[in-house]
This record gives sequence, C-alpha cells and structure tokens, in this order.
Amino acid sequence: MDTERPIVSVIPGDDAAPEAIDASLLVLEQLAKEVDWRRIAPGTELASLSIQKREDYIRSVIDGSDSVLFGATNGTTPGVIHMRWNRKTFANVRPIRWRPGFQSPLSNPENIDYVIVRENLEDMYVGIMGDAKLLVQHGLTSQRSRIPEGIQDARFAAKIITREGTERVARFSCDLAMKRRKKLTVSAKTNMLPATDRFFCQIVREVALNYPDLEYEEYIVDDMASRLVQSPSELDVLLLPNLYGDILSDEAAATIGGLGLAPSGCYGDDFAYFESAHGTAPDLSGQNKINPTATLLSAVMLFEYLGLGPLGDRLSTAIDRVYQHGQWLPSDQGGRATTLEFAQAVLDAL
Repeated sequence: MDTERPIVSVIPGDDAAPEAIDASLLVLEQLAKEVDWRRIAPGTELASLSIQKREDYIRSVIDGSDSVLFGATNGTTPGVIHMRWNRKTFANVRPIRWRPGFQSPLSNPENIDYVIVRENLEDMYVGIMGDAKLLVQHGLTSQRSRIPEGIQDARFAAKIITREGTERVARFSCDLAMKRRKKLTVSAKTNMLPATDRFFCQIVREVALNYPDLEYEEYIVDDMASRLVQSPSELDVLLLPNLYGDILSDEAAATIGGLGLAPSGCYGDDFAYFESAHGTAPDLSGQNKINPTATLLSAVMLFEYLGLGPLGDRLSTAIDRVYQHGQWLPSDQGGRATTLEFAQAVLDAL
C-alpha cells in the first residue's frame, strides 16, 4: 500500500447511493487531502458500455486501488463479485453503536456498542441452486431428509460451510475481540442444521481455544435475534454465518435508529472495501433525502484500515457533534435536513 498517498476509488453505485456518496465526498475531500480520491461514474453512466467492458473497467479500477468506498448496486454497477469473491474479502464487519441523537426505538440504547462479523463468502450465498428433484435422482438425501410433497416441481439452494473459511473468519473475529472487550459470541441454527451450523460453531469454538483470555459464548440464532433487542449491551463481537449475519445486522441497525446509520467494511488478507449497509434506497432516488451517515461512518473504518486513524477520529467526532446539536438531522432521524445540508453540517463541525 502506498502509505504516502493511498488511492481510494469511489464507486457511487445506483439509485440514491450516488447522492450519499457525493455528499460524503464533500466532507472527505476536505478532511483527507492526503488521500487520492478517484470517483468513477455512477451505474447509469456505465450502462452504455457492454457488460464485459463494464466488468473489465471496474475490475481495473478496484485492482489499481488501495481500497474502495462503495455506494451500493441494484445490479447496474458491477464490481461486487470481484471485490468480494475474487479478492476474497471474507469478513464483513458491521459495527452497531448508538450515539446521542440517533433515534433508537429502544428506551435505553445508551450502552449499545458491539460489532457483528458476518462470514462473507460461503453459506447460502455460494449460488448453488436448481431443480430439487435432482437431489433425489442423484441420491443426495439421507435418512434425516424430510422430502416434502411436490418434489417434482420444487427448487433448492445449497448451504456450504468449509473448515478453511470458518477458521479464517473465526481467527479474524477472535483477534478483533481481543482488541475490544475480549468477548466473542457465535450463533447459528445448531439444533436443526448440525451438518453446517453446528459444524460452523464447533470450528469457531476450536479456534477460540487458542485465545485463553477470550470469553466465549454460543446461542441458537433465533434466541440471538431476541437478545439483539433485549440485551444488546452484553455483546462485544458477534460472529455469524453469511445469511444470518446479513439478516440480523439489519435488525441490529434498527435498534440504534435504522439502516441509515449502519456502516460496514469487507476485509480480506490483502484488500478491503467499505460501504453503507442500507443498499441503493430506490424510493429516495433523486430527492436529496438519503442519510449519508452510514457512508461517512464507513469512511471512518476506511481511514483506520489505511492507517489514518486520527482522520477517522476527527470525522467520527464531527458526526457526533451534528447529532448532539440536533439542528441538521436527516428525515429518517426526525429532522428536516437534506442529504447535502447534513454533509455541510458535518464539514462545519470539523
């Protein structure tokens, strides 16, 4: 990595995501002039290129960068498959932290401060699916299988958990927990899916034994879903397989005030990219209403990854000031500020 002037490619994405990115860049380009910010065209402008040319272009942009700040895509902007699976960004880190001014639906959200680590490459997201009757025809069922009626007109999707992938994300999660409050929670549907989910938890437990100072606990995932609401302050680092991590992190974001406040980073051994957790928000497109907080907090994570932690601290403090003051809050947080007005307030708070 070029530590003197790191290259960050900014991929705006689709629908309302470019509005959050543009507003965020107003702040980031002023705050971090030592970063080479390289904004590419949004998905609508890339649509004139052939699919292959789009893929080749985005891939070259990603591979020529130290990191990427990504908006979100509805499928028009390519690049996610390359950043995620080709660059093997196996750990999706989603911090869940309440800050004063966040409009949490909980009566006492003050102590919510934990991190969800979602395994990012396996589980139900491997893309193996098809005609369910093939499972029977090829003998891929067992005595434990409960084949439903109507198998002749049914579909299946495969859930795959590997030892290598689980050990990798388990070590990442243990290392992260050791930097925080030294507590790791893992959760999956171990009672119903022993071949995959119990296997996942078993492997994580084995890895955690190499961290004698680490507190370890384990819950069935439906119990975990209720604990995110009832006792979130007891969590430090929560490790989940891919699908559960995707779903429960949205629930967790709701407890602090919504997806507009939810940042994330996807980490591999030699590359990471950062994006808000809220998607493209097509219902807000063109209205200058999308909340850029999640994008800006993702940039805080980006700065830490680049070794520019003090810049991230400054940005985080500025965001806190805006929320504590309360005058320029976005509509999803009970305010009337536009996307650009909120960004300007953060810039002023710097």
